Amino acid sequence: MTSQPQPTAGLGPAAADPGRAIETVFRIESPRVVAGVARIVRDIGIAEELAQDALVAALEQWPRDGVPDNPGAWLMAAARHRAVDLVRRRERYARKLEQIGRTLETTAPPEEPAGPDDIDDDLLRLVFTTCHPVLSAEARVALTLRLLGGLTTAEIARAFLAPEATVAQRIVRAKRTLATRNVAFEVPYGPDREARLGSVLDVIYFVFNEGYTATAGDDWLRPSLCEDALRLARLLAALMPKEPEVHALAALLEFQASRSAARTGPSGEPVLLKDQNRRRWHRMLIARGVTALGRADAVATGAPGPYALQAAIAACHAHAYTYEETDWRTIATLYGLLAARTPSPVVELNRAVAISMADGPAPALALVDTLSAEPALRDYHLLPSVRGDLLLRLGRTAEARAEFVRAAALARNARERELLLARAESADGG
Repeated sequence: MTSQPQPTAGLGPAAADPGRAIETVFRIESPRVVAGVARIVRDIGIAEELAQDALVAALEQWPRDGVPDNPGAWLMAAARHRAVDLVRRRERYARKLEQIGRTLETTAPPEEPAGPDDIDDDLLRLVFTTCHPVLSAEARVALTLRLLGGLTTAEIARAFLAPEATVAQRIVRAKRTLATRNVAFEVPYGPDREARLGSVLDVIYFVFNEGYTATAGDDWLRPSLCEDALRLARLLAALMPKEPEVHALAALLEFQASRSAARTGPSGEPVLLKDQNRRRWHRMLIARGVTALGRADAVATGAPGPYALQAAIAACHAHAYTYEETDWRTIATLYGLLAARTPSPVVELNRAVAISMADGPAPALALVDTLSAEPALRDYHLLPSVRGDLLLRLGRTAEARAEFVRAAALARNARERELLLARAESADGG
């Protein structure tokens, strides 16, 4: 089923303010608009420009005429009209139709009728296209986060723990490479699909994470990103039922999404895991996660992959009815396996948290102090945040307060910054 824009829910006060409405709608709908237009022009860079042109048109018309009933559909229609006009102006319309026909003939399965392999979803096409092997792994993830997640270059750089200029160059070069190499806008078949799978899983996971904990801005959550990522993970699980890591990613996102309602308070403020009301966790999503993780185990033939390990960690949290009942020792072991499989200072930081709950804050603090020398974590706000928590538990309140203040200075999300400053203020009270 092709992705169609839906009436944009949850505009609230923005609906009466065209400027705010345009910003909100475009942030939500731009991935679908870019994906839908890319299907026509077969060039992701041009599709992004046409989506921006539609945004400019909205900025001109909505303040005068009012916000349309279905603003997402309005943006899609405006961008598609510009795409068709562009193709016609270049006198390539007939040739484009011919190329599309040839593409359908050469990429369709030779004998099988339309079925699970024929997923007609523009967002999934966009992910597989931007994860083409002509791009470096870093460029694939950065470009997809830009287009599908709507992240700014600065936000992507923060997610990568990389310089902003480096990420900007990756994105520009990636668009240019896809255009010059005439990469098809498609979900490929067979070996081509398998070759891109790892990057596709990574970008879906990155997009979900940005929705789950927004890097910057005024909101702690961006639910539309979580919903898109979870839907794509489910589509992939149906598309590739024999791939354990596909099922494992779906399981991980189901488990994570199950906590969403409990992760914010009445005013949208973040609620830490230990303080969440677990009765608000979505039991149906947890059940779906258990089922997906079971499917991953059933088709696995070797050691568990990184998403299987992360899903197992999330399952430990999901099975605990209280924070105190969490099997932290198993979680620490699983993080150790994950660190061995995919070495990362961020994974080690998470392992330190689990160790602190299993064996106390002192051994965890020793590990965190070692991680403080990692260049990649120099500006990572969760490092001083974790260190502050460990110091607080050790009774070193003045040092803990300083760490929370430092973490707040590094945080770019307004809600998270408020939380860290509040923890700094309350540190002296233990």
